[in-house]
Order: sequence, then C-alpha cells, then structure tokens
Amino acid sequence: MRRRLAWFVAVLSCVAVSVALISSNATANPDLQPPLLTSPGWRANQDVPGRASRGPSAGAAWLARGSVPGKGTDWQEMVRTALLDLHQLSGPNGAVAAGAAPHWNYAWPRDTAFAAVALARTGHHREALQSLAFLQRVQLADGGFEARYLLNGKGAPDDRARQSDGAGWALWAAWEVSRVSTSRDGASPSTALRPLLDEATAFALAATRDGRRLPPPSPDYWEVGVSRTSLGTVAPLLAGLAASQQMYAALGESALAQRSAAAASRLRVLVRQRFGDGYQRFGAGALRSLRVGGGGLDAAVTFLMPPFAQNPAPQVVDAWTRYQSDALRAAGGLSPGSQWKQDGISWTPETALVAYTAAVSGRPEVAARWMDWLSAQRTPWGSLPEKVLASGAPAGPAPLAWTAALVVLTAAELESP
Repeated sequence: MRRRLAWFVAVLSCVAVSVALISSNATANPDLQPPLLTSPGWRANQDVPGRASRGPSAGAAWLARGSVPGKGTDWQEMVRTALLDLHQLSGPNGAVAAGAAPHWNYAWPRDTAFAAVALARTGHHREALQSLAFLQRVQLADGGFEARYLLNGKGAPDDRARQSDGAGWALWAAWEVSRVSTSRDGASPSTALRPLLDEATAFALAATRDGRRLPPPSPDYWEVGVSRTSLGTVAPLLAGLAASQQMYAALGESALAQRSAAAASRLRVLVRQRFGDGYQRFGAGALRSLRVGGGGLDAAVTFLMPPFAQNPAPQVVDAWTRYQSDALRAAGGLSPGSQWKQDGISWTPETALVAYTAAVSGRPEVAARWMDWLSAQRTPWGSLPEKVLASGAPAGPAPLAWTAALVVLTAAELESP
C-alpha cells in the first residue's frame, strides 16, 4: 500500500513539473502561442451561384465592377486579395465577419465601418451602403452599439461589455461613404443613413456631455475591460462628432451641424488637456492628484491623425512617430501598445493603421515601409493574418477584415493626387 502511494505521489510530481515546464516555455517562447486558425480551404475555389455568389469567376466579376488600388505596385496582389477577402467576409444583409475563424465570425461595428469605407473607396457603393444599413438596423435605442453582433443581425452573441467607440466609427464611416457614393436615384446616402446619423450623434453627445467631459470607461479595440477612459474610446467619438458636423452640413442642417462642431471643439481641447502629456493610452484625471496619464504609447494615437482628425498638433505627430519604435516587435510589426504584453507578437491591424494614416498625412515613404512589411506576412493563399509571431509565422484568423480594409484604403490613398 505504501509503495502504491509513493508511486502515485511520484507520478503527480512529474505531471506537476511537466505542466510547469510547459507553462514556463510558453511564456518564454511566444512561438508556442496558438498558430494560424484558418486553412486555405476558407477561400471559395469553385464558383457557387446564388444571391451571394462566390468563387473565382464571381470574384473577378465583382472586382471588375469597381477598382483595385495599387496597380503596378508591389502591393497589387495583396490589395486585390484583400478586396476579395472583404467580399467573401460580407453577407448579403451587409454584415461583415471580422475574420475567417469561429470566434471572429461576428460583426464588430468597428470592422464593419472600415470595411464599408474601403468598399466605397473602390467603387463598390452598394455593398458599402449595405454594411452601414446593417449597423443602422442593429443600433441600440441610445444610439450606441454592442461590442459585436451575430451575422444575422439578431443581437449580440453573449454578454460581452458594450464598446462606446462603435458610435464614433459608424459616424466616421457614414460620412466617408456618403461623400464618395450616390444612391441609384442620384441622392446622397446621407438621407438613407439619417437614423444612423441622428442616433449615433445623440450617443456621442450624451457620452461626452456635448464635449464637456470624457466618455465613461469602456473597452476599446484592445477588447479588455478598463477602469479609466482610454484614448481608443474618446478619439473615435471625437472623429465621429467631426464627421457628424460634415454630414449635417451636407444635409443643410446648419443648427445640428453647429451643435456637433461645438461639441467636437470642446472635446478636442479636453483630449489635449488630458492626453497631451505624451498621448498615452490613458489620460490624466481631472483631479490634481491624477494629473499624469499612463499605459504607454498606444496605436489609438493614429485616431488623432488624418483622416480621422485634421491638422494634428506637433505633439500628436511626435507620439505617432514614437509609437512606431516603442511598439516594434521581433517580427518587424507593431503591437497594440508599448505596454502590451511582451510576447514578441506583431499585430497587422495596428501596423496597417500607421500605414493608412501615414499615406493620408503625406508621408508616403512611411506608408510604403509598413505596406512592404504587411505584404511579406501574407499566408500561402494570400490573405493577411491577424498576428505574426516572433518567428515570422502567421497566427490568428486570416483574413482579418480590419487589416484587409486598411491596406485597401492605404493603397487607394497612395495613388491619389
């Protein structure tokens, strides 16, 4: 009996040591992180007829109805594949799946907004408007959004906390799509999107008290809970209020345009006061004892650059520049922030955000550098993955809608006069 007990204890000890070693190795070696979650079979290699036709012929025909930015550049094939990926991730009801993997098979307002802008910019106006119409249908009574939605539009898949940035991104996308698109009868999409405009503006005004306060703490694109308001929440709402002003002005609603403009102006000053000391992830508090921010440089500083904000202050540009070195990871891409977990992993959407804002702000050499890096990280079937391990291996879903939309927009901007 004693021998059996001793043997059992020894086995348990070995198991404990093995588990500890595996855990230790996983921490020390980030390449033991989950691998690529998508297989080449994700892409439709045969034509499938129907309302949402898929396949090589259908994809080529769909591309021909618009344009493919980046022709004649080293990124032409990457952009072409990214557009096809957006097409395949989009449903006939306008919902855009965030990525090609089970846990990403939902519609995030942020991803859908960027996809809509990319589709409009390449001449796929009907699909762009469908995506914004989807957001308009699922919008909550207060004008805000859930963190993500089922692709059939029937609510959220779980009780994940809401994310306030969705209203800002919906407004920004609505203006960007409206200014480059027209409906079949020649009318501006601003009219069809009026409920989205009115309700998202009301949400942004209420959350910021007409620009007089920072919005309450809310998870942002980091997808983690927070106890302080992050730049990733307030900056999209600021961009949304500025877009709201533009849309109301285009509709001839001068009083409403002025209200959004005044709120944006006040909030812009407040952001400078609270985040201006380095533009870190978290801003300083209103109390004297909380006058220092924290969290390190964050990819959300890109949200204070064009096209989301015009005429950025020198301090913003400096933080945007420093983020590119402070958040640099082993494989050559960027992490969500300088104080993100030190696992060596690069994230493609954050890297693509820098490329896009560089292109729009007249820094083509910076944009080209990051576009070259992104192009080199594509999977064997050509899609852009969500992450790149320290070894250079792709990880996560591939494609990711946010990254695909951003490389399309960056290529389009780089070839614009």
